[in-house]
Amino acid sequence: MKSQEIRSRFLAFFEKRKHVIIPSASLVTSDEKGVTDSTLFNAAGMQPLVPYLLGKPHPMGKRLANVQKVLRTVDIDEIGDNTHATFFEMLGNWSLGDYFKEEAINWSYEFLTSREEGLGLDPERLYITVFEGDHNAPKDDEAANIWRKIYSDNHQEVEKEEKSRIFFMPASSNWWQAGENGPCGPDTEMYYDIGNKFAGKHITKEQFLDADSKREVVEIWNDVFMQYEKIDGKIVGSLPNPSVDTGAGLERVTMTMQNVSNIYDTDLFLDIMSVTKKWSGDRKSQRIIADHIRAAVFLITDRVVPSNTDRGYVLRRLIRKAIFHTDKKSINEEGIDELIDAVIRIYGDAYPDLSAKSPATKKVLADESAKFTHALEEGSKEFEKLATASVFEDMKISGKDAFMLFSSYGLPIDMTVALAKEKDLIVDVNGYNDEYKKHQELSRAGAEKKFKGGLSDVSDEMVLRYHTATHLLHQALHDVLGPGVMQKGSNITPERLRFDFAHSTKMTEQEKMKVENIINEKIAAALPVNKVIMSREKAEKTGAKHFFGEKYGSEVSIYFIGDTLDRAYSKEFCGGPHVENTNHLSGPEGNWRFKITKEEAVAQGIRRIKAVLV
Repeated sequence: MKSQEIRSRFLAFFEKRKHVIIPSASLVTSDEKGVTDSTLFNAAGMQPLVPYLLGKPHPMGKRLANVQKVLRTVDIDEIGDNTHATFFEMLGNWSLGDYFKEEAINWSYEFLTSREEGLGLDPERLYITVFEGDHNAPKDDEAANIWRKIYSDNHQEVEKEEKSRIFFMPASSNWWQAGENGPCGPDTEMYYDIGNKFAGKHITKEQFLDADSKREVVEIWNDVFMQYEKIDGKIVGSLPNPSVDTGAGLERVTMTMQNVSNIYDTDLFLDIMSVTKKWSGDRKSQRIIADHIRAAVFLITDRVVPSNTDRGYVLRRLIRKAIFHTDKKSINEEGIDELIDAVIRIYGDAYPDLSAKSPATKKVLADESAKFTHALEEGSKEFEKLATASVFEDMKISGKDAFMLFSSYGLPIDMTVALAKEKDLIVDVNGYNDEYKKHQELSRAGAEKKFKGGLSDVSDEMVLRYHTATHLLHQALHDVLGPGVMQKGSNITPERLRFDFAHSTKMTEQEKMKVENIINEKIAAALPVNKVIMSREKAEKTGAKHFFGEKYGSEVSIYFIGDTLDRAYSKEFCGGPHVENTNHLSGPEGNWRFKITKEEAVAQGIRRIKAVLV
């Protein structure tokens, strides 16, 4: 059975049972108040529905189903084995205070085993786990009894002597939550004996655990019973209307249905894998490249761009790790295009926006690939110096040096570790993490000092947008009015920006329009916003704008808008923070524009601009 048919059968099955089919949400988590806010990406099908699982009425009703895009990096070191993936799809159906355990479990079993409407799997090769109970919640005997009745009704035994089909498991296995806040509860999971190792027989718990560890039985379905609410990691009570979050990973279901031993031999990966073989002769590296590029394509389509922070950093690591696993540690533009085209061939029908946005996706991936190749060349030279010194000292790359390789050359810590391993060296990862925390604290302190009275709330997304727009405005004024323009002050709030600059005459309507057009062109161009730290002397030679006469430290931060520092459209000494890409200035729907609302004199030879994003 092809993956597209599995999707179709799943949605048709639950639509027949009065579920409304809803579209997949973005991979990027929502900013809506009440939605789980401790994760960067939707890591489960239920995350976009958290407000509704907590009791908010959903406009489409109480029974929903969809195929949700998800991204998880918690198992990123496992990528390349038979079953793990960073990006995958979750087949999910939900009851928002409607049906509960009995209907959910019965429908799960029916879809998995029905030949007419479902997948037609052998019920004797299914093994079940349920929650054994702990200090948070009691043992889930209710779920276990429902399973016993299902098998009894089908004239099959569940327990036989000391062997069974049902196993009680701890919270580490059978308790579900996403982040530290939101609904949570026990679950029951369904495993399938993919190789028919046990020939449909009852087994001991020890046999089950051993088979699970060897991936001889694979989890293909999970029913989560949202009965409780957590706040800051602690259960605060029961939900007034218990809900159900039930579903299955499409990759693992497809693997089972296509009778292959790993997800990379399914039709969800075959086209991509055929391309990765051109870039690496190592099977595991081929899988890592395929997985990471597939995830990157979906992330970029959902408006994530590479950067050194948060979501952008996850994307950057995925792209760079994929490239690092190629034999030559580089992929040219033609190879990037071929990989993206393979992803679109597989997913284009299910997700049409992949094709619509493919030109932009190809540009982002090609630019990041070129940037990393250059960074790797330069960083490797510096690494060799450090490695040589380490061999004669303590066989260790210090945390400070590892962070320098990241901040100055863009080498993520995992790649520094990989390079060190090739030379039998170790890296002080804990020291690197300490350096990163120290750097973040210094950045925050610098921002507060530099923009005191200017940035009213650095945590506000609109303030970040206006801060970046101010840099674009400064450069655009230079372009239109000439090099005599010099910043004299600024003030930024979540509602607008204010920018004071040296200029002797009132701006004409034509000049204001030119400035607006330039800024909107740069927003539409989706230029990355980058930061580099270097010595003050070296920074001044880059031509970056700064306040003459102001006292700077021996090292300064330059924020530049563009692919590289030397070709950047705008570059300024700045403590930050900023958005990750100029396209963020276009707003959630991509239709905002930069607009000058007022231009006036505030002193002799000093003009003031007020502007908004609307």
